Amino acid sequence: MTETRQMGADSSPMAEVKTALGGFLSEFGQFQDDMNAKLQKQEERIAMLNTKTNTYARPSLSTEIDRAAPHKLALKSYLRCGDDDALRGLELEGKGMNTAVNAEGGYLVDPQTSEMILSVLRSSSSLRSVANVVNVEASSFDVLIDSTDTGAGWADEVASATETETPTIERISIALHELSALPKASQRLLDDSAFDIEGWLAGRIADKFARAEAASFISGNGAGKPKGVLFHPTVDNDSWSWGNLGYVATGTAGDFESTNPADAIVDLVYALGARYRANATFVMNSKTAGAVRKMKDADGRFLWSDGLAAGEPARLMGYPVLIAEDMPDIAVDAMAIAFGDFGAGYTIAERPDLRVLRDPFSAKPHVLFYATKRVGGDVTDFAAIKLMKFGTA
Repeated sequence: MTETRQMGADSSPMAEVKTALGGFLSEFGQFQDDMNAKLQKQEERIAMLNTKTNTYARPSLSTEIDRAAPHKLALKSYLRCGDDDALRGLELEGKGMNTAVNAEGGYLVDPQTSEMILSVLRSSSSLRSVANVVNVEASSFDVLIDSTDTGAGWADEVASATETETPTIERISIALHELSALPKASQRLLDDSAFDIEGWLAGRIADKFARAEAASFISGNGAGKPKGVLFHPTVDNDSWSWGNLGYVATGTAGDFESTNPADAIVDLVYALGARYRANATFVMNSKTAGAVRKMKDADGRFLWSDGLAAGEPARLMGYPVLIAEDMPDIAVDAMAIAFGDFGAGYTIAERPDLRVLRDPFSAKPHVLFYATKRVGGDVTDFAAIKLMKFGTA
């Protein structure tokens, strides 16, 4: 009995140690499992963050377009297959207006494509590149012109002031007219995903618009189109009055004078008022330019000089030259050269929106795209532009 009690007393502390050690090992194992799980979650989170970072740092083209230009995607769907559901519900950011208009008027072209077209128009050889261009939201644009000087006089302390002339204010209303283009493409071509429908459409529309605008800004009669520079009455510059354009005659019917032909160019430059000459530009077509660039002054120096850098215009007597092919050729009594400050003298008014209507029925198996914009133009300062008449008087 005594030995049995001694052994029990000796084994009790060992059992407690074993039990405590076992509990510690169990808890330590659980701790390891918890740490491993947390480390695994942390690695997964880091991997996920890296994936997101890479995705945003190098987005695919389609993802970037989806985020940046939903209107462009909606328009592409409409142009390719006539799906206008996205366009009907799409709103332009920050403008509170719907991009869709009724089917008869078509749909607004996305800003990127519209800007591409306007960029081509601005860079084309037409008066748009030198004229005053304004954007309007109405059907016309009114310009108020003070065509006379406000009188002035000297006065002293005791003398009575004399009445001076009253200025005359005139209103020039520029009506906006609808300019349209009707390019077409086959449905098979539209179904080709590699075909750049927006770029193709923008190029065709810009080409049609540029040619139609350029012709109208020179010789348009105002009937459904802008009033061109040459539409207005012309008079000898010595008897010029408001509402007419003054001209300088070369002295020879259908040509420059055989002796000192450059004198007519000098006379044209100085027929324009000094306040307009600083921003003045010559406008003529290529045939006329070919004749003018051969002229020399009395010292044998060419009046014409080419641009010193790419993109710079040629200069005649130091003034830039715009080659506008719609200007008339040199002929008897032709107004073949214009010189003036067109930024002050000619105004182009246009609505900023461009619309396109898809027509898959009228020209099967082709699809027609009826594109429209509204634009107008007119002379707004008759003193700012002078012409050269190839005639005797």
